[in-house]
Amino acid sequence: MKTTTFLTFVGKQCGKAQEAIQWYTSIFPNSEIKSLVHYEEGEPGGTPQLIKHGIFTLNGIEYMVSESNYNHVWSFSPGVSILISDPSETSIQTWFDKLSSNGGKVMVPLDNYAGEGDYGFGKKFGWCEDKYGISWQCILV
Repeated sequence: MKTTTFLTFVGKQCGKAQEAIQWYTSIFPNSEIKSLVHYEEGEPGGTPQLIKHGIFTLNGIEYMVSESNYNHVWSFSPGVSILISDPSETSIQTWFDKLSSNGGKVMVPLDNYAGEGDYGFGKKFGWCEDKYGISWQCILV
């Protein structure tokens, strides 16, 4: 069995998937876009400019992506996020800053919470949303 995170860009994010995965793969080491298949002209769910399905990796972990121009009643939610854990404070800070910049937003500032130290799952923790609506949790381990 294998599980893979599948990101569907709909609504105001539809049309931004390729830009997003190019950005993500430029931020994280050992990352690449493995395949992109676009819709055919007239095919339901999209246009030739949109990604029907694609595969990319972030630090060797595989993700799938799709876009749909149907009027979906859902989009991305902070209730599901991508978790980054790393022992390098510099790396965690850099990723948090990049992901929360340029239209992203900080939901929980990256902090050690008044010197409380390791509070169960990390020495420092932050939660942000990037400019594409994807939520990221960053943990210094």
